[in-house]
Amino acid sequence: MNKTFLVATAFVATLTLSSAARAGADASCHFHGSKPAAQATVVQCATQYKNKLVESGKLDRSWQAVTQADRIEQVDGQRSKEWKLSFKNPAAPDKAKDTLYLFYSLPGNFIAANHTGQ
Repeated sequence: MNKTFLVATAFVATLTLSSAARAGADASCHFHGSKPAAQATVVQCATQYKNKLVESGKLDRSWQAVTQADRIEQVDGQRSKEWKLSFKNPAAPDKAKDTLYLFYSLPGNFIAANHTGQ
């Protein structure tokens, strides 16, 4: 009985540790349920996502210096209310793209990012 318990415990520990090792840096920004996320949580997730866009080369390096959201609000999305965040970058090389908009579901899951706000 002790040997079986020990093997089962080791198996569960292995599964738990291996799934934690595979979780990405933004794993904390994936939410379940319908409870609205706190505004601070959404801002943190949006900032992480913006930084990932810079690291992947999809945004100019000058965006790395933008550390705070310019505006956060709840808007009517296609299906329901959404969080809409904007980041402004006065140093953006393309002035038509000096504002980055990030959209999140109310529970805090990423929906889209663009420069149009639509």
